[in-house]
Amino acid sequence: MVHLKEGAKAPAFTLPDQTGKKHSLKDYKGKWVLLYFYPKDDTPGCTTEAYTIRDSYSGFQKSKIVVLGVSVDSVKSHEKFAKKYELPFTLLSDEDKKVVKAYGVWGKKKFMGREYMGTNRTSFLIDRNGKISKIYEQVKPALHAGEVLDDIQTKK
Repeated sequence: MVHLKEGAKAPAFTLPDQTGKKHSLKDYKGKWVLLYFYPKDDTPGCTTEAYTIRDSYSGFQKSKIVVLGVSVDSVKSHEKFAKKYELPFTLLSDEDKKVVKAYGVWGKKKFMGREYMGTNRTSFLIDRNGKISKIYEQVKPALHAGEVLDDIQTKK
């Protein structure tokens, strides 16, 4: 399993969003990016995280942070999820799991005594030069947006 460190170059990627449009990390050079990985569309924790970011989105815009959510769900699933919760940011589909593996967030998980492979809820704050400024592990969905917005004030 890959273990990225703060200060390292963020792995490059190109993924389709909820409309099928391709996005590459290099498209955002010169901008701060919150790349947040989440397990599954329309599940309780993931929905809480998404609408908390949505409700704080003006703060992300004011701080000039691009928000990109990533899961292994399909483009169609992302489209439904984004519409249902009126998400103003981009959701990227990583169905072949290349990006979740490159960022080291794909791994063993446990739920109700069952072990399985899945996406670990982890976020990366990437600076204007494409370097990982901060890694957020074991993210608390309801608090994450505020934590990132607080942190960006000290990074700029």
